[in-house]
Amino acid sequence: MSALTLAVRDTNTMLRRNLLHARRYPSLTLNLLLTPVMLLLVFVYIFGDTMSAGIGGGGADRSEYIAYIVPGLLLMTIGSTTVGTAVSFANDMAEGIIARFRTMAIHRGSVITGHVIGSVLQSVMSVVFVGAVAVAIGFRSTDATLLEWLAAFGLLTLFALALTWIAVGIGLVSPNAEAASNNAMPLILLPLFSSAFVPVDSMPGWFRPVAEYQPFTPAIETLRGLLLGTEIGHNGWLTIGWCVGLTVLGYFWSTAKFSGDPKN
Repeated sequence: MSALTLAVRDTNTMLRRNLLHARRYPSLTLNLLLTPVMLLLVFVYIFGDTMSAGIGGGGADRSEYIAYIVPGLLLMTIGSTTVGTAVSFANDMAEGIIARFRTMAIHRGSVITGHVIGSVLQSVMSVVFVGAVAVAIGFRSTDATLLEWLAAFGLLTLFALALTWIAVGIGLVSPNAEAASNNAMPLILLPLFSSAFVPVDSMPGWFRPVAEYQPFTPAIETLRGLLLGTEIGHNGWLTIGWCVGLTVLGYFWSTAKFSGDPKN
């Protein structure tokens, strides 16, 4: 059996294991999904009229604010879902499963790769769920072409891949599931300090660069441009740069920690 065949076989086995684990313990995924769904409902039905008037500079239009916040909440959903990846990996480490895998005659990279692929699939399904809730309460993207929809899906998948690799690294360095959840909290909090809910131009001048150049803001603006026809500008390239950079960083960080001394 070739090395490639072995890697594919073992990765597929680890992927099935992680998906079965997620199916048996759905409460973690559901709890992480509640954050973006609740924020969507709260901001639309409680703050929607006020926020839309402030953003549009005219009369209140709740449907306009739904369109504005949905791209940010879709990316926030990915951040929330990948927190579960960090917790899952930390659990495996604490329970000794990873140490046992290290001693087995399996392709070493398949353990991490199975987690990553499973997490990306869960992120995509979570985005579909939150997107369905958004459509149910009034979100529409009538101007987007099929190519733009495919590009938006590709962006969401690439962003999920990048955050998943970072989450795996967090899970590997965390001593337990609670620590992993706390260490991964920036993946949920960063969207709150981006253009997800209000334009960057409305923020204080000293804080604006932080909000503008963090990973979520350019991704949100790119997704808005694809789905709603707004100006993308340099945000597309920034998004690709952030995704590639985070993926490479997370990959080397995760593989280095996984291949190192299990006691460290």
